Amino acid sequence: MAKGKIRKRPMSEINVVPYIDVMLVLLVIFMITTPLLTQGVKVDLPQASAKPIPPSEIKPVVLTVDANGQYTLNVGENQSQPLDEATIMARVAAVLRHRQGTPILVKGDKGVPYGKVMDGMVLLQAAGAPSIGLITEPPDNKR
Repeated sequence: MAKGKIRKRPMSEINVVPYIDVMLVLLVIFMITTPLLTQGVKVDLPQASAKPIPPSEIKPVVLTVDANGQYTLNVGENQSQPLDEATIMARVAAVLRHRQGTPILVKGDKGVPYGKVMDGMVLLQAAGAPSIGLITEPPDNKR
């Protein structure tokens, strides 16, 4: 081969090693961050045969009523800390002002009195929520 000439590679000799390295790095990132995304308040949901909610690009606002009847909201900092009614209304109203059409859901423990869940739904309506959905678990078919 003469000096100064560059030999061109045919398309069949594409080096895939850098792509494999990138994929492995992404895999490690996803493996580390996935457990961090599933945090919240432990709630024993009631079981019901309901259709799943279709996926949405907008993250829903979820009001959680734990077994002690305390409210938490997945909006703002320290999402596992119980909130008072005024704070819940203010945060939900702010979300609805900035992102109209945000789904509003209630996740109530099956051991909490029904009235406490209804009080939470009234708070959400007072904050401007046009409709409110309830979160349940699918029934166990192990009977």
